[in-house]
Amino acid sequence: MTQNHDPAMLAKAETLTEALPYLQRYAGKTFVVKYGGHAMGDPEAARDFAEDVVLLKAVGINPVVVHGGGPQIGAMLKMLGVESSFIDGLRVTDKATADVAEMVLSGKINKELVGWIAGAGGKAIGISGKDAGLVTATKVERTTKDPGSNIERAVDLGFVGEPTEIDTSILDTLSAAGIIPVIAPIGVGKDGHTYNINADTMAGSIAAALGASRLFLLTDVPGVLDKDKNLLTDLRPADIARLAEDGTISGGMIPKLETCVHAVEAGCEAAVVLDGRVPHAMLLEIFTAQGAGTLIRA
Repeated sequence: MTQNHDPAMLAKAETLTEALPYLQRYAGKTFVVKYGGHAMGDPEAARDFAEDVVLLKAVGINPVVVHGGGPQIGAMLKMLGVESSFIDGLRVTDKATADVAEMVLSGKINKELVGWIAGAGGKAIGISGKDAGLVTATKVERTTKDPGSNIERAVDLGFVGEPTEIDTSILDTLSAAGIIPVIAPIGVGKDGHTYNINADTMAGSIAAALGASRLFLLTDVPGVLDKDKNLLTDLRPADIARLAEDGTISGGMIPKLETCVHAVEAGCEAAVVLDGRVPHAMLLEIFTAQGAGTLIRA
């Protein structure tokens, strides 16, 4: 009988062996994954993502997916001839825009993701924050400085909200039944209005409410980089404050990291910012010693 020492097969076996302590550590834990950015427009990336989520469920981890959809909302508004404007990077959401956002997020994108997960052999249900009282939202209050006078004034962003109450019972029920929840970032206020919520903010609030083991924010960058463009793999809230102060981090990365800090300070064990463009980046981060992104913990 000849022994097979195919290096590729041995490498696969070693990979599984390396993953064992992580599989044991995370069995029965909850991971909240914010899915968005480049990966959403790429069928191959969507297929990889769905396979990763199904694999997590198969090894005893409970994934909860929260998705965005800003570019798709913008494309639909343009197609329908609905005017859209932004203030400090946030879309001003009037009633017509809110209706389109809900249609795109809770309809098209949400069900596409459910379909990808089903195609990978998993069971998923698409919901929004409105279902089963999952997310109660309040209207976002923002101010902006007048460039001429430097006087701050209130800005009305319309139906843009932020989560204030999370009832996780529907997520607990679905996860216990072997079903992966896929959540559109829409909530309802006590005033009865529907609010569009930033997907990162939604994911962070849900991760905190669930006491999740991990919050993953899939982005279009490798993670948090220092001034020499080297990946920073492990950060604490104090590090993030220092990096923001000296300009190492700026722009859209700041609110993402603020979301991570809020999540870990409110009950999530750790948050990870990683590159959603890298195939199976989430698995590399979870199941290998070197990881693949920037880990933030309290």
